[in-house]
Amino acid sequence: MAKNFIIIGILLVVIGLLWPVLSKLPLGRLPGDIVIRRENFSFYFPLTTSILISLLLSLFFWFFRK
Repeated sequence: MAKNFIIIGILLVVIGLLWPVLSKLPLGRLPGDIVIRRENFSFYFPLTTSILISLLLSLFFWFFRK
């Protein structure tokens, strides 16, 4: 259990350090992401981004499980 917390903490630190680079990636603005803008209302659902992140995380965890 402690090993998992250490790994999660290290991942969070790495993501925090790489945030300036990661923010320049087009995640959240991919084709397939749903954006509806009206006068007093805006709705955003990152469908394609969610699927892509899910696939990447699945591959990551599958790789480290072996």
